[in-house]
Amino acid sequence: MSARAPVRIEDRHQFDCLIDARSPAEFALDHVPGAINLPVLDDEERHIVGTIYKQQGAFEARRVGGAMVAANLARHLREHLADKPANWKPLVYCWRGGMRSGSMVNWFRLVGWDAQQLPGGYKRWRHHVLAVLEAQCPQLPLRVVCGATGSAKTRVLHALAARGAQVIDLEGLACHKGSLLGALPGVPQPSQKAFETRLAEQIEQLDLSRPVYVEAESRKIGRIALPTPLLERLRASPCIELDVPFDARLAFLLRDYAYLGDDADALVRKLEPLRPLLGAETIERWQGWAQTRQLAPLFEELARLHYDPQYARSQATHFHRWAERQTVPGASLDEAGIDALAAALLARDAVDQPETPRAHVG
Repeated sequence: MSARAPVRIEDRHQFDCLIDARSPAEFALDHVPGAINLPVLDDEERHIVGTIYKQQGAFEARRVGGAMVAANLARHLREHLADKPANWKPLVYCWRGGMRSGSMVNWFRLVGWDAQQLPGGYKRWRHHVLAVLEAQCPQLPLRVVCGATGSAKTRVLHALAARGAQVIDLEGLACHKGSLLGALPGVPQPSQKAFETRLAEQIEQLDLSRPVYVEAESRKIGRIALPTPLLERLRASPCIELDVPFDARLAFLLRDYAYLGDDADALVRKLEPLRPLLGAETIERWQGWAQTRQLAPLFEELARLHYDPQYARSQATHFHRWAERQTVPGASLDEAGIDALAAALLARDAVDQPETPRAHVG
């Protein structure tokens, strides 16, 4: 490839380093996977330059911004890039492939590196992500793992992956367990764009000739919305239901959500949205258990009175092939029991499940 040839998104892996020249806040919102952030303007500097542009015009903004860019590039050369050899080959992008990445590329070329700019920048990457989701989701040979609350569906997915199966862990990508109490302590959810980037990157690596296992999800996982092409494919795909006794599910929930007892006040607040559905008396009883950290009776009633009835109502409504689902029974949800469920699921799916049609089913 010529040193000045236009770079395609698909060419990004041919470079030694992928550099995001945008501000730290832009980078945190979403970025091309594998990129490092070497901003030519930090968040405050970008705000200052933008204000000068509005108040004093383009020339003064370029003059002030140019000095900031030069100082930041000099710092990057002294610090982060001090050990790079003469044959180092970076690919640089900014928001739209404009002045920020262009300035960095020009400096790097003056040093002697074969630096190149990604035309269209992050905006082009974003179009690529949406195109992948639109084109690939309708072709995914999904197997939807269903089961009542506490069936350890996510853990079964992990066990399937450990056995070599293809898995998309949507809750892992969204950093949320998908339920009212599903927020992970100390772990913020990614932005919607970052979630879609992670999802598209994973989908691009799948072998569409083999099944892909995914957990049954509603339209939203916490505050993350599933892309419509994926949601439609999820609802049109064959289902495999984990059938686990209530006592085993409750024991798993008490282990898996034990951290909720660490912040009683937060748990009380999380239960409040259920008041209109279940009534003041029930919610106040549950909030009392939350305050005294009595998770066993709280989780038992949550499952029996809320989650299990909701599950029974929603599956047939949302999953078009629910009536023809395969069922995999399990006795326990300890480590061995979860692995046994994964093994049984693979065996049952291989024998009973027809190949998913590739055409999109709306």
